[in-house]
Amino acid sequence: MTEFTKGLLETSKDFLKDSKGSFVRTLIYTIGHFIIAITCLMLIADVSFLIALTDAIIEPLANSIWYFILDKWWTRKNKSQ
Repeated sequence: MTEFTKGLLETSKDFLKDSKGSFVRTLIYTIGHFIIAITCLMLIADVSFLIALTDAIIEPLANSIWYFILDKWWTRKNKSQ
């Protein structure tokens, strides 16, 4: 293992350790969003499962990134109070 790879691995471990709560909440939110989006698109827009799946993956991923940033900001802000 190269020094770069070791550094990257350690940085990833530190990030996950520091962000564990936010990461788990984000993951649960994302999975739920996939299911809700697929169901809504199939029922409301009457699209096929594959089209609903494609949209349901792309849009929640963008929302999940936003949620993670918001959650990190929120927890950091509330720690100082």
